[in-house]
Amino acid sequence: MNPIDTAELTGLITGYYRETLGDDSLDAASDFFEAGGDSLAAFQIVHRLQELLDAEIAVALVFTYPSPAELAEVVADDLSLAPASA
Repeated sequence: MNPIDTAELTGLITGYYRETLGDDSLDAASDFFEAGGDSLAAFQIVHRLQELLDAEIAVALVFTYPSPAELAEVVADDLSLAPASA
């Protein structure tokens, strides 16, 4: 699904958080841990990202960058995804 911009990726990850953690009120700034996230949920989120982006993404990133916005920024930077204005 390249190219994808950080804002679009943030929206997708926020949706994954909502679905996986069962909380429709989560937003881009929501904290994975405060929302009840655990290792299984992190694996499920990363698995979906890997399928979407066809890339290897470490599960540890969810624990290091717990909000969808933080995670999207790191993943986008790591994969050198295209910015929206490009």
